[in-house]
Amino acid sequence: MVKKSPHFLLICSGLFALIILIGFVSMFPKEEDKPKVAVVLKIGSAEYWKMVEIGARKAFQDFGIDGEIIAAPFKYNEHEKQQLNMLKQALDKNPDALIVAPNESSAIPILEEYTKKNIPVLMVDTDIGWSKQTTFIGTDNYVLGKKSAELLISKLQSGDKVVILGGNEYDPVMIARIKGAKESFKAAGIEVAVEQHDIGGFDSSKSAVEVILKTTPDIDGVFASNDEMALGALKAIEEKGMQIPVMGTDGIMDILKLVKKGEMDAAIAQNTYDMGYISVEQALKAIENKAVEKKVDVGIDIITKENVQERMDFWGKTLNKPQPK
Repeated sequence: MVKKSPHFLLICSGLFALIILIGFVSMFPKEEDKPKVAVVLKIGSAEYWKMVEIGARKAFQDFGIDGEIIAAPFKYNEHEKQQLNMLKQALDKNPDALIVAPNESSAIPILEEYTKKNIPVLMVDTDIGWSKQTTFIGTDNYVLGKKSAELLISKLQSGDKVVILGGNEYDPVMIARIKGAKESFKAAGIEVAVEQHDIGGFDSSKSAVEVILKTTPDIDGVFASNDEMALGALKAIEEKGMQIPVMGTDGIMDILKLVKKGEMDAAIAQNTYDMGYISVEQALKAIENKAVEKKVDVGIDIITKENVQERMDFWGKTLNKPQPK
């Protein structure tokens, strides 16, 4: 029997350990080997977009993606210019896929540059109807506007008058929501007494409604095309000592709290976390040349006293803001 030297056994042990280590390392791809996905949103500071971002980041983690999220600080009427610059910056990094919530169709020339590099472009939240987009992931905003208006109509009578508050009148999201709302109001015999656009958020909405209540005091309801506007309108109405129902479209935490307190009977909510998560999931499919649906509707929820706590718990946990029972 040949006796192995200690040096021979040591070398064999070292080689075996090296093989195990190589196999272990190969199970985890290097950062540069991961698919690269750029996500360009609208406003980084808004709660609505924070939920989209958190959903996307969770998908980055779950699917092993090297992802980057870019969003502008809030500066109303400067979103378009800011976003065009962000899209250019993202393009310079040559991602494997782009997810974008475009402000307007003015983004199309830059998006064309992505397709020239064979980079799939996925729309999230906002569909500008670009023929070369890989898919759209989000809410059917026309249906959203209709359903939100229907909730408001449930508190009104035929012949009543309402106010419509909108943001950028060229924004496809606002156009679709307001179109849906108007059709619901017309079908119910509700008059749109005032329609005001170019409202940026809480402060401008509050100011606008304060003026409207002075000039058109016989208003019976307010439709706001996002929740920040709805909250501003509610504040103006409250300070005036009036009781006029207001309906938004997003289902952010401050609106949920009003439903829980009983200050609102119901609210419309979008599934923004799902938008972010599913958009990344679809981007990975596009990168891997797998079939991608042309449209993914994340659905709309109606929030009432019965289900609001569940919704608040999810938002609170996701935003790391635990909510009281």
